[in-house]
Amino acid sequence: MRIIGGKFKGRRFNPPAKNWPTRPTTDFAKEGLFNILMNHLDFDEIKMLDLFGGTGNHSYEFISRGCKDVTYVDKFYGAVSFVKKLSKELDIEDQLHIVKSDVFKFMDYCTDQFDYIFAGPPYALPTIDSIPDLIFEKDLLKEDGWFVMEHNPNHSYTGHPNYFQERHYGKTIFSFFQHQ
Repeated sequence: MRIIGGKFKGRRFNPPAKNWPTRPTTDFAKEGLFNILMNHLDFDEIKMLDLFGGTGNHSYEFISRGCKDVTYVDKFYGAVSFVKKLSKELDIEDQLHIVKSDVFKFMDYCTDQFDYIFAGPPYALPTIDSIPDLIFEKDLLKEDGWFVMEHNPNHSYTGHPNYFQERHYGKTIFSFFQHQ
């Protein structure tokens, strides 16, 4: 995996993820997503939440592009340990708030609001379809913010009241949501 933009552009990182329950976003899909985000977000000014953060792929991209306030959430010890180690190596510990927690429990107690939320849940997660509703019910997204969820073709959110577009990159789909 590599960071595709910003001050860490080209930096490769190889998590020891052989037996991890993670599915990192491909560079191809990530590049497509960030081409969209670059035209919409001012990375220097936003507060970002990375749910099911896994290897920290999205968190690093945001910090590399100037984001100073990123919250990473994952419950898998190996992934959290890797992200802590890499954040120290990159000297981004002040910008990256690492939370080891079940995402659903985190959403229950989180009182912050975010300009941008990314969720990359396991595709087979039984409660995957509840995530968009919970983001809005828990009031985690600022009024003019964007929520993006990565999923596969087995799920569709086109009927969700806050859905506004989706982009396909092979079998990876990003559904975009905002307050309507």
